[in-house]
Amino acid sequence: MADIIKIPNKILSNKTELAKVKDIKDGSFKELILEMRRSMKDHQGIGLAANQIGKNISIFVIEPILAQESGIQDVYINPEITEYSKDEDEVEEGCLSIPEYYIPTRRSKKIKIKFIDESGEKKKLRVRGFAARVLQHETDHLNGTVIKDRFRSVSSRQIKK
Repeated sequence: MADIIKIPNKILSNKTELAKVKDIKDGSFKELILEMRRSMKDHQGIGLAANQIGKNISIFVIEPILAQESGIQDVYINPEITEYSKDEDEVEEGCLSIPEYYIPTRRSKKIKIKFIDESGEKKKLRVRGFAARVLQHETDHLNGTVIKDRFRSVSSRQIKK
């Protein structure tokens, strides 16, 4: 099981590198994806970005049951959210890189996302609800943003342990 990188480690503040399609198609990331799935499960997460285990590559995984119930993929390579709904809500989010804390985070209720799947195929999805929130959270990680960065100032009252 890989260790989860915690804030303030600089790798969490940097945008990750895009994966090359040839590397995806030749299976170069299979072991990494397997390691990410194991680490996410072992740490009881619902999503995990590659930089959270020290890998500078634009890949994240989400919990397979959440993916299945939401009718979406569980592996996202080079994801890009192309549309955010104006309809938002604020929910307390946790993060494996900020253990034991929950931070109120405002997110769009619906998104459109494009990405490459495990086999190297380009995909586009419309996602709503909790799954949309998880995909936004993990995409933020790949772009060098953690939930505490979504606030200009976070008071200790807003962060729950």
